[in-house]
Amino acid sequence: MLTVVGSLTDMRLVDSKWIAVHGSGQYAYGDDEDWYSRRYKGTPWCAPIKVKHGDVSCRTPRGEHYRNVMGTRCKIRCKQGYEAQSSEVVCMASKHWSSNYACREIRCPKLNMPANGGYKCSDGSYFNSRCEFFCSPGFSLKGQKTATCQHSKVWSAGVPTCVDIDPPKIKCPNLKDKWAEPGKLTARVTWDTPEGVDTADGILTDVILKGKPSKSDFPEGLHKMSYTVFDRAGNKGSCRFTVRVRVRRCSPLFPPDNGYMKCDSDGDNYGATCEFKCTGGYELQGSAARVCQYGLTWSGTDTTCTAMNINVGVRTAAALLDQFYEKRRLLIISAPTAANHNYRFQMTNLQLPKWDKAVRQINGGGGVLMNRKCQGDE
Repeated sequence: MLTVVGSLTDMRLVDSKWIAVHGSGQYAYGDDEDWYSRRYKGTPWCAPIKVKHGDVSCRTPRGEHYRNVMGTRCKIRCKQGYEAQSSEVVCMASKHWSSNYACREIRCPKLNMPANGGYKCSDGSYFNSRCEFFCSPGFSLKGQKTATCQHSKVWSAGVPTCVDIDPPKIKCPNLKDKWAEPGKLTARVTWDTPEGVDTADGILTDVILKGKPSKSDFPEGLHKMSYTVFDRAGNKGSCRFTVRVRVRRCSPLFPPDNGYMKCDSDGDNYGATCEFKCTGGYELQGSAARVCQYGLTWSGTDTTCTAMNINVGVRTAAALLDQFYEKRRLLIISAPTAANHNYRFQMTNLQLPKWDKAVRQINGGGGVLMNRKCQGDE
């Protein structure tokens, strides 16, 4: 007689009776312990177990010859690097094993790709796979270089980081010597601001200049300059360059004997002008002014101061008239001007009294005399 309680999933031999058990219900299959063997004599119940990458050991209810009769319990063991989906399975009344029993290869979580780098693995993310990390050019690996997938499904090391260690590169301008402009001791120098180049950050335009900026006037001489640039990691790149300003100069001039010289600008540079004067009693010969030319030569001729030559042997009216004009010329060219500081000083002292009248008188020789009265005189 068969009593049904619930649904059939498993068979147990209890007190010489086969009992189908599932949840809270059970079936009684008869009082004879040979009921199962009579019912299924010579016929295996579940499919034979074959485990790849592992082995199985089974225990039947009464030691039957077949290892897959109903009620048989099998323990699954997998070789290293594999894990069983179920460690133990039971042959059910439904002619199926209680769960899946395959051995699956152990697999670790997929590794994250390091920024600015990567990795190569010997066998993906499976057990015992060895992954080697690397960084892009310009970066250095910080952390473990390799990681291995372990039996615990955990990598032996974490993902390293790639640190930017390559400094940016910057190329300074290459400037030729600059010549000062005519009459000046400076030159205006212009160049293009360079850019930095970094393997990680690309083009860098935020550069720092040490020295005068482009389009500035540079004085004569050698000027050392530099540019500096930083990448986002703080690496520094720099370059240096020079600005040389040269002045075209003529050979130096000297004041003539019994005379003096006055020059503008620096006195001997291209475009400078020098003027010459003679002291009293001397007459200037040659160029009164000379200019330093582009070819580094002075314009005009050499300047000298020679003593005035006055002819005293006057015999005719024409000679007397010539002597008069010559004296007047010599007087004019030898008379000091307001440019002479000694003359200015003397004139200041002589002009202290204030004159309010001027009376012209004719002397016996025909000359014109100026008779001035000082204020307050009677």
